[in-house]
Amino acid sequence: MAKKFTYKGKTIEELQQLEISQFAQLLPARQRRTLLRGLTQQQKILLLRIKKYKGSKKTIKTHVRDMIVLPEMVGAVINIYNGKDWVPVGIIEEMVGHYLGEFTLTRRRVSHSAPGIGATKSSSGQASAK
Repeated sequence: MAKKFTYKGKTIEELQQLEISQFAQLLPARQRRTLLRGLTQQQKILLLRIKKYKGSKKTIKTHVRDMIVLPEMVGAVINIYNGKDWVPVGIIEEMVGHYLGEFTLTRRRVSHSAPGIGATKSSSGQASAK
């Protein structure tokens, strides 16, 4: 049997019934401060678009990486811009309270290959005369 998701003792249905100010009281300090100061204009537009297209298969594109995942966003598919590509992210219950930018990394892992010719004295191609 799968364990039912709860956030601070409340199910996702109970969280969806709360207003933003009540939900903010359950969040950590940085997210609580962000929500209590009010959403930006871009965040409000994104929230309206999510409510409009939540049931449909349409994905929503956004540059708003600093939006906090709210309970009413659960179930939506959002394409988040990482600086180069649009990364599709399906919002699930465990993402509630996190920022959208946490799920699309902007930097890649560096993978170095072998050093090239001339990178070190031993790889210069010339045999030592000694």
